[in-house]
Amino acid sequence: MSEEKLTIGFIGAGNMASALIDGLLANGWQAEQIHASDTNAGTLAALAEKGVNTSTDNKTIISHCATVILAVKPQVLADVLIPLRDTLCANNCLLVSIAAGVSMDSLQDWTHPKQAIVRCMPNTPALVQTGASALFSNNHCSELQKSTAQNLLSAVGIVCWLEKETDMDAVTALSGSGPAYFFLLMEAMQEAAVILGLDARTAQLLCQQTALGAARLAQSSDVDVSELRRRVTSPGGTTEAALQQFASEDFNAMVGRALAKAASRSRELAASKPVTDKPGT
Repeated sequence: MSEEKLTIGFIGAGNMASALIDGLLANGWQAEQIHASDTNAGTLAALAEKGVNTSTDNKTIISHCATVILAVKPQVLADVLIPLRDTLCANNCLLVSIAAGVSMDSLQDWTHPKQAIVRCMPNTPALVQTGASALFSNNHCSELQKSTAQNLLSAVGIVCWLEKETDMDAVTALSGSGPAYFFLLMEAMQEAAVILGLDARTAQLLCQQTALGAARLAQSSDVDVSELRRRVTSPGGTTEAALQQFASEDFNAMVGRALAKAASRSRELAASKPVTDKPGT
């Protein structure tokens, strides 16, 4: 398959794949350039209504596409890839895996020794085109293929390249799991505001807009978030009182321990992936 052919395929068409497809369509891709396979007939029907080419045959996706996104659950990825080895060998396509915790070594074992692969850790804000994705490629990817992977994920947010695959565990702890941390903080803030007398809807609206505004301010500012924090903390004021309470309960250390725990779990999950026979063995 020629690398110049602008075709994108998805094996697995769930929420993250659908978010990527919507992002591509919003960024000028034509529906006929996109192919998707899934076992769920309803999911495929919804994509077909948008003009996307759909199939239940994964080999068809690989045969038609220069880039194929693996968007199935990590625990079934081996079962999906191993039957596709011969088809992958016959087609010069790029595989982009968004399966959390599945190492490059496993992906290589389940495909073939010269398979071009990019590992990607996206996060759920990609569903609203504000995602954060980290990418790592193996040595078989051409510059064009790496550029294609970057352009693909850029359709739903920002993209960072990693120098070491082991950094993927830290990315998982930070941005991969990170949305849940913010949701937890927002949940706690809303509950506290209700206790202080606000009605639940008002607390929700004010908390959501404050979180959104803080993130946008951080993104648009030319200074670090620590400086932004200092600028809104008046000596002897209400913000200082709240931050002192956080500090007294070791907030920063608690966050550090939480991310370390997530990174450790990411390494454990990667190590627990089944190792299968390589082609020809």
